[in-house]
Amino acid sequence: MRLFYHPHPHDLSLASVLYALGDPVRLEIVRLLATQGEQPCAAFDFAIAKSTMSHHFRVLREAGVLRCRKEGTQHLNSLRRQDLDQRFPGLLDAVLQSATPRRDPQP
Repeated sequence: MRLFYHPHPHDLSLASVLYALGDPVRLEIVRLLATQGEQPCAAFDFAIAKSTMSHHFRVLREAGVLRCRKEGTQHLNSLRRQDLDQRFPGLLDAVLQSATPRRDPQP
């Protein structure tokens, strides 16, 4: 069985986390995980190649933004919110808030 690399919370790097969150596809993955909780890779229906999606999940995992675990034939992904909040307080919430489309107030 192949094990996935997940950095220790103390090894999380701000530069790596910001790089991982800097891509629109990866940011959308994180946003969906934040709102929907743990999801299998197949739940993300983006119009890009499967290999490209695998790359995005790997970048997020190796930066410490998400955790991936294997259950049967599925890879289940979840945010490492507690680790990120402990290491970089408020960062994830700020990024997610800025990624949420804002509605203009109605006159």
